Amino acid sequence: MAESREKRTFLTREGYKKLENELDYYISVRRNEIAEQIALARGFGDLSENAEYDEAKNEQSRIEAKIVDMENTLRNCVVIDDEDVNTETIGVGNTVKVLNQKLKIEQIFTIVGANETNPKELKISSESPIGAMLLGKKVGQIVPVETPSGVIKMKVLEISR
Repeated sequence: MAESREKRTFLTREGYKKLENELDYYISVRRNEIAEQIALARGFGDLSENAEYDEAKNEQSRIEAKIVDMENTLRNCVVIDDEDVNTETIGVGNTVKVLNQKLKIEQIFTIVGANETNPKELKISSESPIGAMLLGKKVGQIVPVETPSGVIKMKVLEISR
């Protein structure tokens, strides 16, 4: 039997709870909202020429696909708890202080699963160019990161939870 090559999704405990809450919102609120929109659009008459009805049905399909996607993510993800996160090597859940040697500035990133990325909070995906290159590295290592503007070298200064 062939081995499953499905890509694993990593989520921090916080990211898991956030996704659970979002799923609950889609199931309990968005489904009802779109059902009301469909019922209202039906009242506009002939469904074959009813743009409001067509758009509401399309939105219903998008909502249902999103719900299925979130359910699959929650069912198949690997949850990283704080106690599972070590500070010897960089992994999902770590906060990392690096020295960007090109810009000569210190930067702090939190490595998170792809579903939790938030650039404003400097939460970067473990699958992003920087995140992927930092995984498995230790304090003191210099990491070359390929960016659109060229290779940037980052020295790992600190790893924390």
